[in-house]
Amino acid sequence: MAATQQNTGQKYKVIPIMISLLLSGFVGMFSETALNVALSDLISVFNITAPTVQWLTTGYLLTLGILVPVSGLLLQWFSTRQLFIAALSFSVLGTLVAALAPSFEVLMTARVIQAVGTALLLPLMFNTILIIFPADKRGAAMGVIGLVIMVAPAVGPTIAGLLIENLSWHWIFWLSLPFLVIALLFGMMYMQNVSTITKPKIDVMSLVFSTLGFGGIVFAFSSAGEGEGGWGSAKVIASMIVGVLALVIFAFRQLTMKQPMMNLRAFKHPMFVVGTLMVFICMMVILSSMLVLPMYLISGLGLSALTAGLIMLPGGLLNGIMSPIMGSLFDKFGPKWLVIPGLVIVAAVLWFFSGITTASTIALIIVLHSCLMIGISMVWMPAQTNGLNQLPPELYPDGTAIMNTLQQVAGAIGTAVAVSIMTAGMNSFMEGVADKADPANAPLAMTAGISDAFIFAMIVAIVGLIVAFFIKRVHVSKSKQH
Repeated sequence: MAATQQNTGQKYKVIPIMISLLLSGFVGMFSETALNVALSDLISVFNITAPTVQWLTTGYLLTLGILVPVSGLLLQWFSTRQLFIAALSFSVLGTLVAALAPSFEVLMTARVIQAVGTALLLPLMFNTILIIFPADKRGAAMGVIGLVIMVAPAVGPTIAGLLIENLSWHWIFWLSLPFLVIALLFGMMYMQNVSTITKPKIDVMSLVFSTLGFGGIVFAFSSAGEGEGGWGSAKVIASMIVGVLALVIFAFRQLTMKQPMMNLRAFKHPMFVVGTLMVFICMMVILSSMLVLPMYLISGLGLSALTAGLIMLPGGLLNGIMSPIMGSLFDKFGPKWLVIPGLVIVAAVLWFFSGITTASTIALIIVLHSCLMIGISMVWMPAQTNGLNQLPPELYPDGTAIMNTLQQVAGAIGTAVAVSIMTAGMNSFMEGVADKADPANAPLAMTAGISDAFIFAMIVAIVGLIVAFFIKRVHVSKSKQH
């Protein structure tokens, strides 16, 4: 990973740039998932309901859904250093406020500030890699990013479980704070400006429609998943209609403008479309199973939060370790021989998961979860890198913005649909039992609902497998450097 030579003769200090990005990315992703384990604690601490506490996750996703689409524009308006320092400053401020939060409202505000930092950082990370690495080495570089993005959510719940059992939920944020400060200082010293600033005209209407569109859809799905009136509630239907209409207008506007805010012409590149679909499907599968599996372990099998975190740790770590390996294999062999077998593994594992009962062994769950994570690592980075490789350099900011935006939308859809299916499954199970008051029925109902949620995830994976047959390697000559 020596410095990469540019056509302009500019040399990049690749390793310091990567360290700054990876450290800040790791802490950002860690705090995103670590809080999930603390949610049941926070319900009693702040005396709030489950749908209210869910807003700590929903609000975070909603902020990402609104801001990430704008990131392509920001990458063309501000230098890499300015964006990096801004992203880390928001993350540090949000984490500090969260660590000191005396009430739910303050914690909620802190989560939104944190999300602003993450929304600026994620697209910046991918865009910088596309610029500083030549195309034939990008798979491995994206794999290293994958390692960070996957290991952080894997260790998050375990570390959070330990902190909650021994200290308090505030320590999730106190632990993250020094690392964010180090990443900020390191970035101030070493981060270089890699992107070209073109300062395109800012179209206010595009911003409005993008916010209403992506925000409306994420909000609708998140609200439906909370169970207040479910999919039929006026709030869900209204925000869904607003979201879809605004997105249609947004898309039409982008395609007819000379200087669009998010250049949807990236979709003219077929492998970019396939790659984006793969990332969307992986995100839905990961987030829906990441949500229902701990519920099954805690409510279905009666395990503690820490034990649930430990059971999911091997799979998450395996995914992280496999990510750079898959990246290197992708550089050598292209995507097809990784993506298709990967999706076969994912679909098969989800089918096995749909058969779990309250008598299933912990060893079986660990093996299945590990296989699921290996399958995902074979699909995600190869498909994403292959898709971005097909874009001309001037579309990199738009390509990364599109992929990252759709990831957030996929996450919201995946979790909401999984929760709805799970709830419906639990209700129909309870309708069929003789004694509804019998406490032994609750874990059985939960397991029945979760089994349905895994069948939904399996169907999503099979759709992905069908799409995967269309994936082709994008050929990039070794001499071609951007």
